[in-house]
Amino acid sequence: MEKLCVIGLGYIGLPTAVMFANNGKKVHGVDINEDAVDKIRNKVLHIEENGLQERLNTAIDNGNLTVSTSPEQADVFIIAVPSPIRPDKTANLEYVREATKSIVPYVRKGNLVILESTVPPRTVEDIMIPELIESGLVIGEDLFISHSPERVIPGRIFEELVNNSRIVGGINEESAERTAELYRTFVKGEIIKTDATTAEMVKVIENTYRDVNIAFANELAKISEKIGVNVWEAIKLANHHPRVNIHTPGPGVGGHCIAVDPWFLVELEPETSQIIRLARNTNDSMPEFTAKKVLNVVEEHQIGNPKIAVLGLSFKANVDDMRESPTLEVLHHLDTLGIEYSVFDPHIREVKVKNQSVDFKEALTGVDLILILTDHNEFKALAPEEASDLVRSKLVIDTKNCLDHNRWKEAGFDVRVLGDSKNLN
Repeated sequence: MEKLCVIGLGYIGLPTAVMFANNGKKVHGVDINEDAVDKIRNKVLHIEENGLQERLNTAIDNGNLTVSTSPEQADVFIIAVPSPIRPDKTANLEYVREATKSIVPYVRKGNLVILESTVPPRTVEDIMIPELIESGLVIGEDLFISHSPERVIPGRIFEELVNNSRIVGGINEESAERTAELYRTFVKGEIIKTDATTAEMVKVIENTYRDVNIAFANELAKISEKIGVNVWEAIKLANHHPRVNIHTPGPGVGGHCIAVDPWFLVELEPETSQIIRLARNTNDSMPEFTAKKVLNVVEEHQIGNPKIAVLGLSFKANVDDMRESPTLEVLHHLDTLGIEYSVFDPHIREVKVKNQSVDFKEALTGVDLILILTDHNEFKALAPEEASDLVRSKLVIDTKNCLDHNRWKEAGFDVRVLGDSKNLN
């Protein structure tokens, strides 16, 4: 297992490729995005991740990482491509299918194929194996297959690739053991073996648990806005109980996993997955709830034709990942309500949405309300005294509870927090 071919060079595939390359493996990375391939070849990042630039430079310079738009023969093939949902909330597995199909001409007897993408249970059995049978190899004897889902978070990918436990699900024992042996190249966490379908289920369970927990927090936030409670304080106090761990509310749930994976279970068992569907609907309702909160605050202050500054495009703090970002839905609902806005995110370098500003000054000039949707460090460090000189009206809605509220209030701002009706000015 000295030569690897990694299909998909995005947020998971590229860090995985450089990790293997910098731990002695020869790695050939593949992506259908020619621009991304050209950038990687020239050591230019197309995604943002802590420590990735240095590791990419090393992997290219030592000759262990090559990239192109076509696979090559290898000992191991790792598939790390998107598995999004369609508008009707069903799983789109065509990327997985096409990636699997693309390696069929290159697989040889004794090869190992690993799916890292998060997918609905039975994807290996129902999507990948039928494609790999076309190689003419005997599945499980000549060609070994497993699912080992990534379990990392953007911003800490390299730390978690090494230290997190790893689930390895093989179609048989030898497939699982070969996969476990490969990941022992750099994984220090526990490697736990199971079957492929169980491994698929485990990853979906992990993300669905978090989605349901966040939905509970969002419902608590909505209740707290009606009864004079600060939900952030209440959750913090409740979490002092040794068996309680409630997540925090927010303007919606984003990212390629938590906002997507629960729908896999709803699609598989629609009549049974009632709690999961309700949680998804609750979290999907938060962008509209947030936009209406904006409208209520500006109407309360009798501001006609308001303009607001939306701070945050990425779905989580300090990354450039906009996949399934709730901000996009918030902007849609602001458009529907006829509210003018500017948008700024220091981590999104290219223009992704209309009215996107290049800096704080452009975003805040002449606005009536500042809406915090992502808790970037840059937003936490924003000085209210400086913002005060730019804005037209001093209103703030902090949906992430990340600002120094006392400091903003001292600067004359009316600060509203999602889920807090206890501390109104």
